[in-house]
Order: sequence, then C-alpha cells, then structure tokens
Amino acid sequence: MRDEGFTVLKALASELQGAPFPKTVTKELYAIWYEHAQRIAQDALEYLAENAPDYGPETQDPDL
Repeated sequence: MRDEGFTVLKALASELQGAPFPKTVTKELYAIWYEHAQRIAQDALEYLAENAPDYGPETQDPDL
C-alpha cells in the first residue's frame, strides 16, 4: 500500500475511534463527528476505487 493509502486508513481509524461516547453525545457533537467520518469514509472509498482494481460494487458477488 502506498503512503497515501496508509494516510487515508489512519484518518478513517482516527475518526471512528473519536466517535462521541453515547452518554455525552449531543446533536451538535454527533453532527460534527458524522460529517468528519463521512468525509474520510468517502476519501477511503475513492482511494480504493482508484487503487484497488478488484474493489467496487461491480466486482462483488451479489450473493454475499
């Protein structure tokens, strides 16, 4: 995996790890976290689409 891939993977893991704790979450805090998590998840999917030819809905077994 290239450095760019590791960077995206680290950012995705960081966003998931930084999820608000259920007892302390507010709508505003959740919205901020969710926006960040969605952004990095999209970056990760774009990276996979560009760099992993076997990744994507057209390459997946529909029975799984």
